[in-house]
Amino acid sequence: MPKTSYLTAEGLKKLQDELEYLKTVDRKEKAEQLKEARGHGDLSENSEYDEAKNAQAITEARIRELEEVLKDVVLVDEDSVTTNAVQVGLTVRVRDLDYDEEEVFHIVGTSEIDLKASKISDESPIGKGLLGHRVGDVVSIETPGGEVKFKVLEITRS
Repeated sequence: MPKTSYLTAEGLKKLQDELEYLKTVDRKEKAEQLKEARGHGDLSENSEYDEAKNAQAITEARIRELEEVLKDVVLVDEDSVTTNAVQVGLTVRVRDLDYDEEEVFHIVGTSEIDLKASKISDESPIGKGLLGHRVGDVVSIETPGGEVKFKVLEITRS
């Protein structure tokens, strides 16, 4: 049974574009590399052939992974999501009560994680712990690094 994937319109387009590229461009490039490497002689001692075969397998695995993700997508309409409580598609500003620092997280589905852009998964410990909470709530979350306490300061659309 496919797992439900929550995606923003931007995230859906990004995955669809990647899948299209892999199927139409990358797959052909890998097949050509494999054909060329095969022409170099004895396959049992042909490292180029082994590398091309591995690269092809990686591409095919990514195609299968993307197709699986895109089978059961719930599109998050960021414009219609209410900001009453933290949910996928929203940005939450919190205060780390242990370090007295503010942090901002954009809660996204697992396929859109981008830690450099503060996009965290709704299935990560922090993302899961913040879901459903409202402005003013103090949340204790168990993470691999230990317990953290956040106060929810603001919930906004991206």
